[in-house]
Amino acid sequence: GSASTLLFGAGSIALLVSFLAREARAASPLMPLRIFRSRPVAAANAVQILSVAGMFGMFFLGALYLRRVLGYDALEIGLAFLPVTIAMGTLSIRYSERIFMALGARRALLAGLALVLAGLVVFALAPVHADYATQVAPSMLLLGLGAGTAFPALMNLAMSGATPQDAGLASGLVNTTAQVGGALGLAVLATFSTARSNALKASGHPIASALTSGYHLAFWVAAALVGCAIAVVLAAVEPGRAPAGAHGATHAHGDAEAHGEGHAQREAMLTEAEAERAFEDLTDLPFVEVARDGLVLHEALQEAITRRLPEGDK
Repeated sequence: GSASTLLFGAGSIALLVSFLAREARAASPLMPLRIFRSRPVAAANAVQILSVAGMFGMFFLGALYLRRVLGYDALEIGLAFLPVTIAMGTLSIRYSERIFMALGARRALLAGLALVLAGLVVFALAPVHADYATQVAPSMLLLGLGAGTAFPALMNLAMSGATPQDAGLASGLVNTTAQVGGALGLAVLATFSTARSNALKASGHPIASALTSGYHLAFWVAAALVGCAIAVVLAAVEPGRAPAGAHGATHAHGDAEAHGEGHAQREAMLTEAEAERAFEDLTDLPFVEVARDGLVLHEALQEAITRRLPEGDK
């Protein structure tokens, strides 16, 4: 019941506060709290929680909407979500880097979150007897395009504010906040949806109408969470941030022209034919021998490359 839910919630908050207090006093903390002094890291994790909370709940409740209201079977539900996967995968593999380098972290993140917000709004407006092609598929496509644009930029933003010694911590933290945001978001959205649907059914509304209204409320709440994520980006992420690696690439190019590093690196690299010949001898060996000889080969190649680099680059 609600009492047990509140009790577990209070216990979770108490454990979280205890953990933070312990980390603040520990000599070698598991999660150094200094990482939150970085504005990009703190902002990225806040955006991660809010945006994932909105999207994960939508996937769960959207599947219920397709099943319980529109009557789709399991295969049809999977196919209905296919535009999300295709759009997200296509952007992530082929175009997200180009978008990020052209727009920068802040604008790419804002554009992606705006698309996600639009997708949730479209889903929240789908009627009881929605037509998939005109009233459901557009929301799926918007969600996929938005996620494929926003999340790569978000990961880059989270890592850009971390020092080298905290890079692993920053990566693990942003992935953890995604899991936390998804769990909390699903709990909140499902609670709103269930309460709304139960109230309407108790007042005599048809089941399909009551369920749809409950799902609509959840989608509006999800859209509000993504809207809060956009507000965090606008308030906490500095405008005009250059894409990570852009300055580094410029300096590297200048250094290469000044010191001739590009020529030295080309001289140090093995040709494709040399690499093929080196590994041909390993193909007929058992697995253990391949692993051992592969390690020996790797060490030999490293030594050869080091010998061929200029003295100042070793």
